[in-house]
Amino acid sequence: MKKLFTPIIALICATLFSVGVHAANERALDLDALLKQLEQGQFAQKQENAQREKEFVAQRTQQDNVLRDTTTQRDNALDLSEKLETQFEENEFKLADLNEALTNRLGSLKELFGVLQQVSGDTKNKFYNSVVSAQIPGRSEFLDSMAQDMGKSSKLASITEIERVWFEIQREMTEAGKVTKFTTSVVEASGNKVDKEVVRVGPFALIADGKYLEYNGVTGTVSELIRQPAARFGSSVADLQNSNGELVQFGIDPTGGSILGLLVQAPNLKERIEQGGLVGYIILIVGAIGLLLALERLVSLFIIKTKVDKQLKSDKFSDSNPLGRIMKVKETYPSADTEALELHLTEAILGEVPKLGRNLTIIKIISVVAQLMGLLGTVTGMINTFQAITLFGTGDPKLMAGGISTALVTTVLGLVVAIPMTLLYAILNTRSKNIVFILQEQAAGVIAERSERG
Repeated sequence: MKKLFTPIIALICATLFSVGVHAANERALDLDALLKQLEQGQFAQKQENAQREKEFVAQRTQQDNVLRDTTTQRDNALDLSEKLETQFEENEFKLADLNEALTNRLGSLKELFGVLQQVSGDTKNKFYNSVVSAQIPGRSEFLDSMAQDMGKSSKLASITEIERVWFEIQREMTEAGKVTKFTTSVVEASGNKVDKEVVRVGPFALIADGKYLEYNGVTGTVSELIRQPAARFGSSVADLQNSNGELVQFGIDPTGGSILGLLVQAPNLKERIEQGGLVGYIILIVGAIGLLLALERLVSLFIIKTKVDKQLKSDKFSDSNPLGRIMKVKETYPSADTEALELHLTEAILGEVPKLGRNLTIIKIISVVAQLMGLLGTVTGMINTFQAITLFGTGDPKLMAGGISTALVTTVLGLVVAIPMTLLYAILNTRSKNIVFILQEQAAGVIAERSERG
């Protein structure tokens, strides 16, 4: 067994030794290859560096050439600039001399051309917004170019141009005195563009289909006013369109559309009431209640007064009127003395007074409360206006004016309710007192008659 173990160990050691020798040989081969690779890499790097140096030298030469050319161009440009500056100065002196010579030669004509420029500019602005341009377009363009040309010192107007300026002004004056019809495209309130027969009243108004039109100089279009003026102006439009040459009353705007614009923008009754807000509606409701009560009292007192007058002419007493009921008191108490009868009559009269003065106190209260409610709405509106001023400042006067106008609407509504209520209260109170006076007068007569009888 021992003999067999010894060869096995020897075999294992030999194997291990051969493996170690093989590994050492492979390591030596790897180091050689690595060294060879390093040598090859250094050679390739040297070649690449040499190529880069060659390219850098070439680029440097090129940049030197570009720099040389640029320097040459700069020097040439500086020389040219000096020459041009010298020429510019010389030209300025020549231009000054020529302008002076032109001024001397023009003489008074220069003033004429200045006036022509001013007239052309002013006339252009007038034609730009004139309703006559809806029928005769293109006038303002010529005058605009004319004014610009006259602004140039080297441009002089020709006789033809001067005559055309005169012609356009004369044509505007001639057309201002005419009422003519022509066909043009009209933009309706719905947005549709339709060809219509338009009546032009001088330079003041354009009408079609019973409506006022407006001319927009920016777009050169004719369009219907979204909101038309009051009905009294609309009826005159229809009369003018349907006329055959006879005289017709027609409302015109001599300001060129300013007054018409204000009339269109003015709120109607409904919009005025809406501006009052909640307080305004309450005032109107209270006023309506007061008006109903006043009408009821007015009718009732009229009927009572009619019955009382009828009772005065009759010897038969009726319970349908206050006087009849009072006169029946003397029949109810035939044996009462004068003082007792007076007390009974006074009692009867006092019983009739509340009936005659029913709801008059409410009407009087409404006349006072309406004013206070209007003042309340005004104060509230002013507070809102001042809050808006605090937020947005006072840069826009329309903001303050609109807020103040809205605030004052409630005051107007309050006065509209209070004034009629006050008048109605005075009328009703007077009628009620007149009936009471008749009752007192007749009662005094009954007492006097009883006193005479003893």
